[in-house]
Amino acid sequence: MTETAKPVVHLEDDRFKVTEWRFAPGAETGWHRHEHDYVIVPLTDGTLRLDLPGDQQAEARLTQGVPYSRRVGVEHNVINGSTTAPLSFLEVEVVDDAQAHRRKATMERLMAAFNARDLEGLMACMSAHCAFHAAAGPEAEGTIHRGPDAVRAAYAAIFDAFPQAAWTEGAHVVMGDTGLSTWRFRGTTREGGAIDVRGCDVFAFDGDLIALKDSYRKARG
Repeated sequence: MTETAKPVVHLEDDRFKVTEWRFAPGAETGWHRHEHDYVIVPLTDGTLRLDLPGDQQAEARLTQGVPYSRRVGVEHNVINGSTTAPLSFLEVEVVDDAQAHRRKATMERLMAAFNARDLEGLMACMSAHCAFHAAAGPEAEGTIHRGPDAVRAAYAAIFDAFPQAAWTEGAHVVMGDTGLSTWRFRGTTREGGAIDVRGCDVFAFDGDLIALKDSYRKARG
């Protein structure tokens, strides 16, 4: 019967999880899929044997103290390839990256809903106590729209002001509770005027949903 590698959790909080994996000769983890980005820090020299999807196999050489990183989604069974020497390494998982991925997906859905002129889709991305600060207006923050009804009306007004509109070249990043989307806006006003500018949105999140959309847009001189 194959021996199972032994995990020892040394640290676990809302940001990181650090697990020491100890492999007796021939021991393996069993099949698993990584749900987070992670870093491996070898504690010993040696060679890991990897069973991969599709009946593929590979090797990973461990050099004590020399780390390497992998992204979320890796799926494999990890085996100590030695029949005589134990192996061990630290696995450092970034456990809050799953929320960052969900928040980025919310930002992507919001841009898609703008391009689809889908008010319901837009509001599905906003939290129950959301706000929208428009790029222009009487306040230092622009025009402030507070609450779902006001935000919905403001989004509808954008569609009304621009019968043709497209937000293109979108790029999205998340850092903690803050998100940033950059984009290029091309549209036509109701009077037939064309607009082509770059801009960005700074987001504050409530869970996976947007609590504040704060818009900024270049002004042509």
